Amino acid sequence: MNADPLTGAPLPPNAIQRILYIAPKVHVYQIPPLTSTKGYQASTWTADNNKRQIFTARLRILETSIPSPTPTDDSAEKVTTTLLLEDAGSGQLFAAAPYTSPAVVEQALDSSRFFAVTVVGEGRKAVLGMGFEERSEAFDFSIALQDARRVLGFESNPNAPTTSSSRNRGTKKPIDEPKRDFSLKEGETISINLGGLKGRRERREGGSPEQAQRSEQDALFSIKPPPSSGASGSGFLPPPPSAKSVKEERRRSRQTFEASPKPEDLGFDDGEFGEFQ
Repeated sequence: MNADPLTGAPLPPNAIQRILYIAPKVHVYQIPPLTSTKGYQASTWTADNNKRQIFTARLRILETSIPSPTPTDDSAEKVTTTLLLEDAGSGQLFAAAPYTSPAVVEQALDSSRFFAVTVVGEGRKAVLGMGFEERSEAFDFSIALQDARRVLGFESNPNAPTTSSSRNRGTKKPIDEPKRDFSLKEGETISINLGGLKGRRERREGGSPEQAQRSEQDALFSIKPPPSSGASGSGFLPPPPSAKSVKEERRRSRQTFEASPKPEDLGFDDGEFGEFQ
């Protein structure tokens, strides 16, 4: 028969208990009171050759679910989660920590393997240090607590399936609105301004097809296209000359310059006694 993890009292027959996590060996420390609002330092727990260690325990995270007496009422289901520190050999309970808020378990600032756990017993509370020997065990412990927080409602789970009750709560009954009559009454008209029909209207009024085409372009574009030039009606600029034609033009210019007469050929002397002395 299932029993309450704190009091040992028997639970209802329909209660369900399951183990979310189990670690065969964790080290428990009697830690000094917290002196800083930042958090706990695990280095002070293990100082002086683990002088503050008081127990080596087995850790279990136990979830207890008590269904509602009414099968259709899902919200009345009671779910609790408790951390149990037990003797590994006899299974006797050493300390229990009801997971009533995320603050019950706080990770140490200087190590991912150590945690500060708030335990209760006989109406009193105490904060004990707890350390894992392997980082993988501490990681699995944190994942189990994260799942427990989602079930307990401490965190929202976006991947959780939507139940029928939540769908009913999120669905609102549509409000019946009176039907409205949008039909035209006798003598009423509707005026529609279509800018693209400007050219067509001019064509019907006697305008030429070219004027109608230009009017349609004006209606489609905010900037009028440039007028066409030339006999062919093409408004594009001629393409730039090719590199081959540029080289040919330079070669012809150089030949023309070399073929021009020199000053000596024209009778000028630029020597020692020439005119340009």
